[in-house]
Formats: sequence, structure tokens, C-alpha cells
Amino acid sequence: YISLTALAKDNRIGCEIYIPDNKEFYYELAAHKNDIDKGVYPYVFHPFYLATQMDDEYSTCVALLHDVIEDHGDLYSFNSLTEAGFPVCVIDALKCLTHDSSIPYMDYIKHLANNPIAKKVKIEDLKHNLDSSRTNVKKAPKYKLYLEALNYLENN
Repeated sequence: YISLTALAKDNRIGCEIYIPDNKEFYYELAAHKNDIDKGVYPYVFHPFYLATQMDDEYSTCVALLHDVIEDHGDLYSFNSLTEAGFPVCVIDALKCLTHDSSIPYMDYIKHLANNPIAKKVKIEDLKHNLDSSRTNVKKAPKYKLYLEALNYLENN
């Protein structure tokens, strides 16, 4: 078990999650170890926070890895994650969550809504990205688009 602590608004929450062989944890840390988010915090806190919002092993794994390929496709691929032994349902959800910039954002959202794990993780991802307390009270540049996406996912 790995014990994670994340900040949720004004209070701390702790969460223990089971991560087989700790692969997800190490991939997430290796991929994002030098990344900084828009609030000037270590980016790794974002996937950790999302993981604490999940209620099962597969969605926890996807939450930890949700941006690895999109942000670091030069280092990681779906093939490398498959070869590392990640389950097909995790890889499928990650494929849905990895946004190809040539696809309009709402088309991407409508597609990922068909995968229950991807949908669950994306809802929490959008909520966290919309939380202006993470970014020193600055609204995300895509705030309205994220609200539209969240509304779609929560109602479809």
C-alpha cells in the first residue's frame, strides 16, 4: 500500500490505495518529476489528488497516469505501458484521456464519455483544473470550455 496525502481546498485528506508493484506511482513520478503546474506547485500533486478521489484500483491507476503520454509522449507510449504490464482497461482509458490536439476538445470529451474509467477520471480532472485555489485564484485559460465539458460528462 502507498499512503497519499493531498490538499483538498482548506483541509488535508489522507488516502491509502493499493498499487500493484508500485508501477503507476513510479511512472507518474518519473514522467512529471520536473513539471510545475500553473499555480507553481509540483505537478505530481495533481495526479496524486485525482488518485485520492477514485474508489477502485483501475481508476486510481488511470488517475495517476492520465497525463503521462499526453505530456511526455517522447518518453512513454501506450506500447511501453502495455509492455510494463498495465491492464488493457487501464491502457484503453488512457488512450481515451490522451487528447490529440487535432481533435476539437468537445469531440474528445464526447468520445471519452463512452469509457467509464476515463469519464470518472476526467470529471475529477476537470473539477480540479477548475479550482482556482490551485492556481493562485487565476481562472484556467480554458475555464468556460472546461465547464462545458464537465457539464456534458456529468449529464451524459
